Amino acid sequence: MWKYIRRYLPLAIAAVIFMTGEVFVDLIQPKLMSAIVDDGVLGVSNGGVGNMQLILKYGFRMVILVLVGCICGASNSICVNISSQNVGNSIRKDAFKHIMGLSFQQTDRFTTGSLVTRVTNDITQTERMVAQFIRGLIRTGLLTFGSLYFLFSLNPKYSFIVLCTLPFVIGFMIICLRKAGPLFTKLQAQLDNVNQIMQEDITGIRIIKACVRELYEKTRFGKANEELIGTQLSVLILLSYMFPVMFIFMNIAVVIILYVGSFDVASGVSSPGNIMAAITYTTQLLHGILMLLMLFQTITRGMASWKRVREVLNTTTALPDGTATDISLAKGRLDFNNVSFAYPGTDTPILKNINLKYVIANPAAYYALSCFIKNFKISVKERFLFKIKFIRLNGSHGLLIFQSRSFKS
Repeated sequence: MWKYIRRYLPLAIAAVIFMTGEVFVDLIQPKLMSAIVDDGVLGVSNGGVGNMQLILKYGFRMVILVLVGCICGASNSICVNISSQNVGNSIRKDAFKHIMGLSFQQTDRFTTGSLVTRVTNDITQTERMVAQFIRGLIRTGLLTFGSLYFLFSLNPKYSFIVLCTLPFVIGFMIICLRKAGPLFTKLQAQLDNVNQIMQEDITGIRIIKACVRELYEKTRFGKANEELIGTQLSVLILLSYMFPVMFIFMNIAVVIILYVGSFDVASGVSSPGNIMAAITYTTQLLHGILMLLMLFQTITRGMASWKRVREVLNTTTALPDGTATDISLAKGRLDFNNVSFAYPGTDTPILKNINLKYVIANPAAYYALSCFIKNFKISVKERFLFKIKFIRLNGSHGLLIFQSRSFKS
């Protein structure tokens, strides 16, 4: 993953800088609002007399900060989208190129439907995970710790109240996400199955109609689709419990802050503006935790998808390309004596005692032979099972495996 992100690292760093600016604007506004309420409206520091000039002064600053925050937010979205989409584009190209080099046995092992899902849906989930890492993780971290810092600067008691609720919130979130992780992996596998059945039915629709197998295929597809829906509902039901529980814990913290703050205001320890700022920071902290929740949902599903894509990328092709490029060397003869062939998984040959003498007279014929030799070299271990009594390749340059692009012209 890092080798793809590294190509667009400058954009990711720029996105982090812009996100820092946006979060700073969000964190500084409650301070200004507190000053407007205490000094501008209530006149706490001026004998209860309001100050319109101060209200206009701080109000103008807030407008400027909002415009700066909008610019930073828009710039962050542009950088995040460009970097994440390009990362997905690079992964998709490499995955497609790698799939084109797989042998038939390797393709059958993954199945066509699974490969389609991995190149499309799984890479899309990976793109979202990258975007959430760049945008969501930075914003959530800065907003959470920044809110706690400013809350502590207002009154340490308020930050202590919020900190007491965080272990319950984080613990419940971890429990839900640990249960959701395997479900996301299962969900992608069932999506593979649905795509595979759909691809088989579309490809063989004429045979299905000719053999009157429509009812069977409908039943097979319906069963796979119901399994997919069942897993999706399980994930959604599990995650639907998280948001209400988060709101309950954080609203309890808000109620306690209001209760404690009422005594502080009555005793003159705190001011109404500080209480309003404390509520705002607590709300921002709540939004930060909810964003963290959604972030981990995306990351959990994205990691499951990336593991499936990485499995394809890390598969060593059983048909490596050759190294020879000079097609003028394409001369020689191939002799088969008593060659037998059997499919994988069986020892019973379907071709027996094949005898062949093939004279290579032109580059195209040698390219066909080159492709066969590549298949033959790995056949005993992976693709086919050859039982060979005698095989000989005669040529002045010995065995040459050519690169495919050498014959494109």
